[in-house]
Amino acid sequence: MSELFDITCSQKRNITEKFRTRNPIFVCVISYTETSQVPGITFAGANPDLIKYTPAADSEFLYHGKCFSIPGVPATPDGIPTPALLTRTALLMGKIPCLVVDSGSKIKPKIPHISFGITHGKNIQYEPALELIETHQAFEYGKLLGQQLSMSNDLIVVGESIPGGTTTGLGVLTGFGIDANYKMSSSMPVNPHDLKIDVVKQAIKNQKITDLQDPFKIVSLLGDPMIPAVAGIATGVTQSGSKLMLAGGTQMAAVLAFMHSMKLSLKNICLGTTSYVTDDKNSDLEFLVKTICPDVPIMSVNPGLDRSTKNGLIMYDKGVVKEGVGSGGVLITMLLKSNGSLNKDTFLRNIEKEYERNIEKLMV
Repeated sequence: MSELFDITCSQKRNITEKFRTRNPIFVCVISYTETSQVPGITFAGANPDLIKYTPAADSEFLYHGKCFSIPGVPATPDGIPTPALLTRTALLMGKIPCLVVDSGSKIKPKIPHISFGITHGKNIQYEPALELIETHQAFEYGKLLGQQLSMSNDLIVVGESIPGGTTTGLGVLTGFGIDANYKMSSSMPVNPHDLKIDVVKQAIKNQKITDLQDPFKIVSLLGDPMIPAVAGIATGVTQSGSKLMLAGGTQMAAVLAFMHSMKLSLKNICLGTTSYVTDDKNSDLEFLVKTICPDVPIMSVNPGLDRSTKNGLIMYDKGVVKEGVGSGGVLITMLLKSNGSLNKDTFLRNIEKEYERNIEKLMV
């Protein structure tokens, strides 16, 4: 008998039953921050010139299994493919609809999408990430979208594609007084913690940031365009009485911190990710979430890529990439929708077929 997936949870009560779903939707928020151009900060792109194309290319891959903004697919410098490969496979297997939201992406995707009409994020080392008015706009537009999605879907799953997002996430968490140093995850096998911490210190010094009270100002100065957009969507969903899953890693802790600072309810929110994040000894997602709100459960799943015959997939199990484009959360959603009946062998076969069709043929 094939091995079934096991969803682990940070809380003992039956969280999987609470978030069981019949008609989920996945929302992928694509954004860009110039902070990603700091050398050594991210692996989200085969070279620095391609990093700004990654969010658009990720979203194109979700729809088509190929990209239009770049040749090939987004990959690390040594060829490990985008986690959008996992996300697309789970979306297709689970028959889960997908919606792409552009909240400050530098390169606009060549697919149908919703635009929040704001500029991309600046390098926080030297200037505010966003104008304050744009941070408010991203949040309010997100809130309206969340309200609309709640009318037709019982679970809204929100993921992201933003290179350098763990560094700006660190900036926001630091701004809210949360000790996130050495706790943020990374797409790289060797987590550049010291570099991220230095970037945030430089941001606080160069922008002359002192005691902050306004949550929107903290995100504007130290964050990126993804954080207020996702927080807005989550607020619109939960205030409408629906359930929401934040599909991602430690960046999503910054979203929770932003919402918590405004005293918004987090009771219908969970976080869904891969075991590559929760088992990572060089980051601490559980500490971050518990510090912000102990009642928010973390669901985690092991995609089973260690059993793959494809080196580009096996490397996920060895600490490269780990998460992104909502991959862990979408896989969990597929399992919640199917009542856990799908097994690891079926998923692995499908993802390897997707890999062969859309990755290997481009390597020849």
